[in-house]
Amino acid sequence: MSDFFHQELASGRWQTLSLIGQMGNIGSEVGRAIKWKDAGKTERADAAAYRALELFDLTLADPKNRTRLREVARARELFVDFFFGDNAAAHSTGDSWQKYFLSFATAARHGA
Repeated sequence: MSDFFHQELASGRWQTLSLIGQMGNIGSEVGRAIKWKDAGKTERADAAAYRALELFDLTLADPKNRTRLREVARARELFVDFFFGDNAAAHSTGDSWQKYFLSFATAARHGA
């Protein structure tokens, strides 16, 4: 377990969250990564991006999400391209990522 940023989540707590809750939490890390990247804080931005990828991977490994793997895997792939690649796959923006994850965060906050 020591290889995880999110020790408690990786030890099983992540699976207690709904998919919406998981995506909302991923969105928080993605938002941090974008914020730090825009501020020129590369080390902090990369750390947040790696934490987001870890949460994507925990979500993909959660058995209850098996019917939604395509969407989660595609979001992960596009985030990697946006953050670390040339952003050629979707030409996304920080704002588009914020909007995508906002709906999950809002729904999670309201108990969906």
